[in-house]
Amino acid sequence: MKTILLTGFEPFGGETLNPSAEIARQLHGTMIAGHTVVSALLPCVFGAARAELKKQIRTTRPALIICLGQAGGRADITPERVALNLDDARIPDNGGQQPVDAVISRQGPVAYWSTLPIKAIVRALQQRGLPSSVSQTAGTFVCNHVFYSLMHELRGQKKIRGGFIHVPWLPEQAPAGQPSLTLAVLTSALAVALETAVKVRRDVRLPGGATH
Repeated sequence: MKTILLTGFEPFGGETLNPSAEIARQLHGTMIAGHTVVSALLPCVFGAARAELKKQIRTTRPALIICLGQAGGRADITPERVALNLDDARIPDNGGQQPVDAVISRQGPVAYWSTLPIKAIVRALQQRGLPSSVSQTAGTFVCNHVFYSLMHELRGQKKIRGGFIHVPWLPEQAPAGQPSLTLAVLTSALAVALETAVKVRRDVRLPGGATH
């Protein structure tokens, strides 16, 4: 049976929730497009997150890997286009590390492209009335660290696709006036994203991921 590896992060920055972890828990064990979803929790720690991701890839041997992360303040579900070879933390991670202007891999390129059909995912979500857009940057915190590490791990492996998707805050996290989406909406949206990633082999060409 083919598997999808879906990862989320533990809470960070003093928060008690992380929507990426909650979505991953909700989808663990489900069947999507003939694939079993296997979910894993990553520590929000530079280095340790990469090590845990590699361990999960070896254990599950997935056909598709999607890593999720929280992007508080964003209103949309945002598949990421580019992973940068850079750690530059605005705040310390959960291990107290705060790298500045540090490369992730001295042997790696400046950046990697996602191999997910990111615009097809955005279109599928928009067609269901869900807020979604392509993001050009995953930042330079642990989310990008994991995204870059994933793509570096998958380099040259054409049969395994991977990428990163950021999600907004949950309502119980969001400060007054800030955007959020419920866990039910986020979970159903990510199920659509996973199905699209499995079924669409060649991404659509649309300006900015728009449907028109």
